[in-house]
Formats: sequence, C-alpha cells, structure tokens
Amino acid sequence: MTPSAGPAVPVLEARELRVTFPARRRRPPARAVDTVNLSVGKNEIVALIGESGCGKSTLARAFVGLVRPNSGDISYEGTELGYSSSALRRFRRHVQLVLQDPGGALNPRQNVFDAVAEGPRLHGLRSDLNDRVYGALQRAGLRPPENFIARYPHELSGGQQQRVVIAGALALQPSVIVADEPVSSLDASVRGEILRLLLELRDDLGLSALVVSHDLGLAWNIADRVAVMYLGRIVEVGPVADVLLHPRHPYTQALISVLPDAARVGKPTLLTGEPPDPTAIPRGCRFHPRCPRRTALEGTDPRTELCTGRDVPVLPVDGPVEEMVACHLADVPAHVAAQPDDTAHVGGP
Repeated sequence: MTPSAGPAVPVLEARELRVTFPARRRRPPARAVDTVNLSVGKNEIVALIGESGCGKSTLARAFVGLVRPNSGDISYEGTELGYSSSALRRFRRHVQLVLQDPGGALNPRQNVFDAVAEGPRLHGLRSDLNDRVYGALQRAGLRPPENFIARYPHELSGGQQQRVVIAGALALQPSVIVADEPVSSLDASVRGEILRLLLELRDDLGLSALVVSHDLGLAWNIADRVAVMYLGRIVEVGPVADVLLHPRHPYTQALISVLPDAARVGKPTLLTGEPPDPTAIPRGCRFHPRCPRRTALEGTDPRTELCTGRDVPVLPVDGPVEEMVACHLADVPAHVAAQPDDTAHVGGP
C-alpha cells in the first residue's frame, strides 16, 4: 500500500460536529453524532468502523452535506461547507457519496449511460459528456465501456452495479469519495474486486476516501487510518496497523477479538448489554455499561468512579499521528489491579 499523506493535509474535515434528531413518538432526542472531530488527508483512505446504530452513516451523510449538523462544521480544503443550493452544488463537485445498496441507488428505468451522466448533467457539464461517461466507466473497471452503456441495472451483476455507482461519482472528477458500506451487499469475491478498485483510484487518481463499515477486515485491507465509533463518538483513531494490531480501547479490542482469525490468541470478548441507544446516553464513559475492563475491576476499586462518573474527553482532530484513544483505563489490563489514574488518556502512549 502506498503511504498516504496522512491527516497533516486534511482535504475533508469535521470539527466539533453534532447531529441530534428531534424527539418523536414520545422518545427523547437522539444524539446520533456527538462532538466528532475527524479528518481525511489528501491521498488517504480512512475507515470509519462501528456497530449498527453507532452514528457512522449519519456522520457520512453529514460529510457530504445530506445531513445538516446542529453545531460544528464540515470543511473542504479549509473552506467551511455552506448549505445553500449553490454552495452544496459546488461542494459536491469535489465530494461524492457512494451508497451501500447499488440496486437501490440506480434507477431501473435508466441505462448505464444515463445513470453515470446524471451528475454531470445536473452540474451543467454537457460539452464533454460522452468523454466523461466513457472515462468514468473505464476507471471504474467496466471495460470496454461501449459494452455496458446501453444496459439496464437488472442486466448487471451486483459487482457491476456497484461499479456503475462508483462511475457515477467519478464522472464529476471528485477528490474525495465517501463510501457508506460499499461492499456489504456483495459476495466475498466481488467485495475484493471493489476494494482493489478503491485502492487503484487512490493510487492512480490521488483520490481520498472515507469508507464506512462494520467490517474491521475491510479496514485492514484498504485503510491508512481507522476511526472507531461508539454511540456517536470517535473512541479510537490511528494508523491501521496500530489500531488493529495493538488496540487500546476495550470496545475496539472486543470487535477485533471476534474476528474469524485462526491466529488470534485467547477467547473472544463478548459484549454484554443492549446495543447503544442514542436517546439514553449513560453518564460518564458511554461504553462503561458494556465494558469488560470495568467489569473486571473489584467493586471497591476507585477507578470505577472514573468510568461511571467522569466524561471521557473528545478526541481532537489535530492530535498526534500516533493512535489516540478515549478511555480512562486505556493502558490498564482488565485482569491486572493497578493504582488508580485520575486522568483520561487522549493521546498515544
């Protein structure tokens, strides 16, 4: 994998981002994204990982302007995103979304040419439309393009449909792609092809990408950095090898422990309790009700008060290149009794 420029040159960035959905059906407001800082560097692939319902898809939609945050901001190359129609149109020339379900993203009444040409037409880019469409199909791996332009979605395989969706994004020649679960509906062999395509686009076109997934294996295969999200917050972020080989947050450790890896040592860590509910965020560390590390502490251990009574600081976007983790007990093995630490860890060791 070609080394990336990393977060020092952010092309897409969220600062102090909050998205709260209003109360409905007698349920309280839901804090889907809660004070998130995250950047994507030039020529970098960042994987955003977490369980279903953790807020990662909402964050992805906020990154492309489909969800307007309650506070905080999104910026592209240092310029803050505006939400007027003209500002969003300019922004989406540079930042494109690739959806999870290619079958649902494609209009069954449009052939491949019209599906890929839709974006350029909306942006008034008609003078070189044929070249744009054919070039985008070529870059997305649908070769030769003339074999595909007259086909309709039902005449394509799932992998070919996803390539058409990617070609539609590439037709605007963006510098960033935000891909929300781009391979979750595809067979294993096809997933590998699409992931290789994303790497080729990064290497050949200098494209940056934020790839949203629940699959840590995907992060290992294509990402330069990994951000792990839990209940609306980023709880761990760092280079892929650091986070996946030496995870420090107990939530990340639990996710990795259940991977089907014959080389894994020890038993899987099974998380207890219900899935996270963004309408009822617990006091203190929001992971503490399910945290095996806190559970392993003795009842009189004063560190339990840190977990249940003190909020963990939000990870900064301008932190060090090394791994950052939001956990009061990040460097304390769950089975080892140690002296209480009155500070929360928010940086690398």
